[in-house]
Amino acid sequence: MTLRESAVGLPRWALVPAGAGALFVVLPLAALVSRVDWTRFGSLITSDASLAALELSLRTSAASTLLCLVFGMPMALVLARSRFVGQDLLRSVVLLPLVLPPVVGGIALLYTFGRRGLLGHALEVAGVQIAFSTIAVVLAQTFVALPFLVVSLEGALRSAGHRYDVVAASLGAGPTTVLFRVTLPLVLPGLLSGAVLAFARALGEFGATITFAGSLQGVTRTLPLEIYLQREADADAAVALSVVLMVVAVVVIAFARRGKGVL
Repeated sequence: MTLRESAVGLPRWALVPAGAGALFVVLPLAALVSRVDWTRFGSLITSDASLAALELSLRTSAASTLLCLVFGMPMALVLARSRFVGQDLLRSVVLLPLVLPPVVGGIALLYTFGRRGLLGHALEVAGVQIAFSTIAVVLAQTFVALPFLVVSLEGALRSAGHRYDVVAASLGAGPTTVLFRVTLPLVLPGLLSGAVLAFARALGEFGATITFAGSLQGVTRTLPLEIYLQREADADAAVALSVVLMVVAVVVIAFARRGKGVL
């Protein structure tokens, strides 16, 4: 398909701001790549601190994605397949982390699970300390990533409709059987896409993490925090690690798009 054919139905003037918008995104990324010290790239991204931060980021992002699936699937089902008073308000609250500054989310988590927080004191009496630990990193990442999974899955559930669910129920299948044997297989692309996007968001989380979990190497210092610290100590290392994080994000998004188109 030629550019002329693909533009049928589009106002020609839209191509100009669309191209400018694409450049607005691409140019800073290209500038970042142009500043990489490729002669030291390997050593910069394989230092002990960098590898520890990358390993911690991957581990905590995977854990937070699992939590997003556990909490997000039921939330999306309730929002998409039921009607009740206050549903719009509940949806707004669930989506609030999308627009809330991450540092505000970190403060909110601190006043919930911190030593003097809403639940923190009771947890500390029970011998559980969450703030400034690896668990705090997972909770901060889950807080900011959960809406991505809920939005994606709720949209998939609404698009799939109820027809097959009704047929399965009329044949005697219970709600749980219908959910796992009919509904979830139908919306699997949307579920996978939401999970991958949640993983990518968790991987890049910074504000809530540094506020709620701090920055202790090997315990709470994820890759974005390591980049922030290296920016002052070794700018070349910060640039190299930024490129690594950017490549991982591109791979994750490409996987999500491929899964959405193929499955």
